Amino acid sequence: MNMQVRQKTKSDVRTSRRIANLRTGLEGLRHLGQDLEALESLLSQLSQVAGKHTAKTVERLRKEMDGFEPTITVLGQVKSGKTTLVNAMAGWSDLLPSDVNPWTSVVTSLHLKPLSRPAETGAKFQFMTEENWDRLLNQGGRIGEMASRAGAESELAKISEQIEKVRAKAQKRLGKKFDLLLGETHNYGYFDKNLLERYIVLGDDFGDEDSEQGRFADILSSADLTLTCDTVPVPLCLRDTPGVNDTFMMREQVTIQALRSSKMCVVVLSAGQALTSVDMGLIRLISNLKSRNVLIFVNRIDELPDPANQVPEIEASIRQTLHNKQGPEDAEILFGSAYWANKALSGNIEGMPTVASKGLFDWAEVALDPQHGPLGPQEMVWELSGMGHLYRALSERVIEEQGQQLLQKTANAALTVATSELAAGAVRIGTKETGRAPLSTYDALKAFHDIADFHQKAFAEELNATVSEYHTRADRSHAKFIDRALRSLLSHLENYGKDIVWDYDPVGLRMLLRTAYSAFAAKVRGLAQARFEAAMTDVAMLYANTFGAAVEGIQMAPPSLPDLPAPIALGQTIALDFNDGWWISWWNRIRGFNAFSKRFQNLIARETEDFITQSKDIQSSLVRDIAQDSLRDFFAQHSDILQDISATPQSQEIEDLFRAGEDGQKRAQLEQLTIEIEALLAAMRPHPGGAAI
Repeated sequence: MNMQVRQKTKSDVRTSRRIANLRTGLEGLRHLGQDLEALESLLSQLSQVAGKHTAKTVERLRKEMDGFEPTITVLGQVKSGKTTLVNAMAGWSDLLPSDVNPWTSVVTSLHLKPLSRPAETGAKFQFMTEENWDRLLNQGGRIGEMASRAGAESELAKISEQIEKVRAKAQKRLGKKFDLLLGETHNYGYFDKNLLERYIVLGDDFGDEDSEQGRFADILSSADLTLTCDTVPVPLCLRDTPGVNDTFMMREQVTIQALRSSKMCVVVLSAGQALTSVDMGLIRLISNLKSRNVLIFVNRIDELPDPANQVPEIEASIRQTLHNKQGPEDAEILFGSAYWANKALSGNIEGMPTVASKGLFDWAEVALDPQHGPLGPQEMVWELSGMGHLYRALSERVIEEQGQQLLQKTANAALTVATSELAAGAVRIGTKETGRAPLSTYDALKAFHDIADFHQKAFAEELNATVSEYHTRADRSHAKFIDRALRSLLSHLENYGKDIVWDYDPVGLRMLLRTAYSAFAAKVRGLAQARFEAAMTDVAMLYANTFGAAVEGIQMAPPSLPDLPAPIALGQTIALDFNDGWWISWWNRIRGFNAFSKRFQNLIARETEDFITQSKDIQSSLVRDIAQDSLRDFFAQHSDILQDISATPQSQEIEDLFRAGEDGQKRAQLEQLTIEIEALLAAMRPHPGGAAI
């Protein structure tokens, strides 16, 4: 049961006083938004003149475009300033409460809608399920599971005790509602600071248990907030994640899921703090993303006494760490201050601490571009905050990774529909003039479905074989890793005994699996390209053989394979990532090297079991589904086209209507739409493999 709350309560989330250069860096997205609007207009017109069946294809295209919402996931540990940065990115200095530390206990998705697509402000809160809570309670979350497998009973007892305290606090706050809320969803037609603090902000363990702050936070799973934002030209989702230094690693799997559904991530580091072990966990997660899709924003340069000289040193240190830890070495690193940005947004740039004020002027000496010309105080602070550079970097990636792909894919499909409608009209006359009767609808569709069945079955077999090869390679890599780790352990025990804690970096396993996945993904892309082009050729031949020269004008392109998901699960924490806590406790209880080695082998095998399942089985299933769905959508579109063409009647009266009157107007509209869609496509990068029948 979901709770629907419809309230007209005015939100106290307010727009900050606008500054002149607030949209700096978003120019590219503005152009993308204009192209999307132009294509949506063409689709709307096309739906009016499309046939009975192809109209369904057009509606599918419109629905896909309507759902376009690039997601940017913001990662970082507590005190890195993630939420303050998200507020600045959204253009509201007080949008999300950042004065409570830590403020967020769950993944919070902020859905920003442009003025061209205004949305009702609202909030949706999803609670943990009974299964989520039981796993946390009975197994202690991820760390509890590892401690249990290691036999670290004392560590597991500590974790269980902490979880019981969390449960007791939640039950005291919620009473009988505790069990009823599990798995529920609460919806609101507004949100304000009080509502957010009640649902998302962590309550004070030592404060008033009757306080509304954090009332639901301990059992909440996710939060989605929607509002119209007059700065963004296209819909955007900013995903604020909890601080990753979580005692129970409760949110690690949630963060992995958030990254899976996001093309880009911004890793927020604090300028005044060296990379910690927590940050290393972040690097593990992002190391499996394309470097191009990772932005590192070094926040809080306002706290540096000498940013002009310290920033180059910090960047060099981060680059070296990324190199040493096999992170994305080519990731773009930006520096800025969300504090400065929100000061500019609020219109209150006076009264900064001395360090922040001095740092602002020092940073201006090296960071301000003289070509900007004279700037007002707020505009200058906004520019120095780094937000313009961050916007620009994100805009480029949204356009390259998602926007262009959507435009090109949709425009190609729309062009196929438009030209097929023209061909349907030509069939009416062409078959009469040549005396050649087309196949019946039944025969044409039967031949088409034979083609579709052949290619889909063949593609499924090819994918299954490739998945099997990948699984074999992944299992072989897993076995090799366990063997190497065991030999390293025995060598350590022989040389040093148990007085020195053994440390073995599992990066080797991650690299082996990443290489295996890269080879698998490359093979899938190759198979898809060959199969998609063969399918397009066979469908084109069917059109030509069935309807002759009348359908020569249909513009076709093979299906496009979307970007395959990055193997994010490879960044999941495993036992060997620790060299303290329960790992040391377990190490200190060694009794007999031979028995210990067998116990260790069992531990690592079991601990990496879920890791392997996530990286191998689940990942390959995602890839297979994406590839098969692309081919299935292609055949669904052409099934609609074929039905419309096959159903076209032939008679003198139809011919007259086609050449003049209402049908003639329809043809003129289709011809104009074809010209405009082709012009839109010409302005993009050429799509390989396109063809005309």
